[in-house]
Amino acid sequence: MHPSAKLEAFLANSSHLQTPFVVVDTDVVAQRYDALQAALPMADLFYAVKANPGRPVLDTLIARGSFFDVASVGEIDLCLNAGVTPDRISYGNTIKKRGHVEYAYDQGVRLFAFDAEPELDKLSQAAPEATVFCRVLCDGKGAEWPLSRKFGCDPDEAERLLHLAADRGLKVGVSFHVGSQQGNVEAWDAALEIAARLARSLMGRTEPVRLDVVNVGGGFPGIYQREMPSIEKYGEAIAASLARHFGPLYGDYLPRIIAEPGRYLVADAGVLRTEVVLVSRKHEMDEKRWVYLDCGKFSGLAETMEEAIRYRFRTPHDEAVENGAPTGAVIIAGPSCDSADVLYEKTDYRMPIALAEGDFIDIISTGAYTTTYSSVGFNGFAPLKDYYI
Repeated sequence: MHPSAKLEAFLANSSHLQTPFVVVDTDVVAQRYDALQAALPMADLFYAVKANPGRPVLDTLIARGSFFDVASVGEIDLCLNAGVTPDRISYGNTIKKRGHVEYAYDQGVRLFAFDAEPELDKLSQAAPEATVFCRVLCDGKGAEWPLSRKFGCDPDEAERLLHLAADRGLKVGVSFHVGSQQGNVEAWDAALEIAARLARSLMGRTEPVRLDVVNVGGGFPGIYQREMPSIEKYGEAIAASLARHFGPLYGDYLPRIIAEPGRYLVADAGVLRTEVVLVSRKHEMDEKRWVYLDCGKFSGLAETMEEAIRYRFRTPHDEAVENGAPTGAVIIAGPSCDSADVLYEKTDYRMPIALAEGDFIDIISTGAYTTTYSSVGFNGFAPLKDYYI
């Protein structure tokens, strides 16, 4: 996956811009949305605003007919101010202040996530006519960024909570997340099997209750170092699992299916440009050089934590390398005065021997989870600048 022609043109004329910055091509965002909607025609797509809340991204997706998944009242306000109607917003964070539930409900939001009885108590009291979907734990196998601990509950607990929610007169649904940057197209199958079991349990009540929503979450990948299946393969696998697990129960009348894409829509639409601040060795005999960039974990590259997301780097010397110029192993680090600000040490990265202070490095597929992970003023460094074209 190469940056778009628009991105390349912007970068070619950006030497006057202060680094670090990220630039996003909204045409790529639109193309990705259309491709995912074609692959999942049965689903309403709720863009995960946390991936990149830039107003041009929101405007692009509003124009495509997107729905929006939010994590906070701040993101609710972003969407409402952009013209999103509240019926197209899902409050997908399972951890919410009571006052924030009340605010969202007062604004007209009617879709809420939960994974615990105290959270259900809040929703029952503060959002009495809402649809609430219980998030079920997934193991996250196959994902580069698993989401298998903090959010979700055991399926047996989910069954109890869904019956409790139904007893309280709430419309109910099930959600799960198979892990971000999921490389296994079959990862959704086991989760949908659990969701169908929960649906059968609800249909077995004296007065049967249908699931109102099945939320298949996100996990659709961007392109980093590893090749991923096509988005069509993901769509085919999810459609087959829905038919296999829900067809015998509901026939052709499935619950509302929603998905929460984030990374897939925006990651490959962006490039982050950073500058080399220093190239050094700790000892003259060390094999590995340290390459310090002006962008680090606290200024946009937080997903390098535990080296989970492995970005692709492009240097001004790559053409020379293709023609035989030497490279060497490197440790890549950020600029802050914090020893945790090391991006890659275990992963085998090599960079040109000619790399020097002042060289620009382009980090590819950085349109997702960069600007939103950039701290405000850590060590006095300015937050990551973003441009949209």
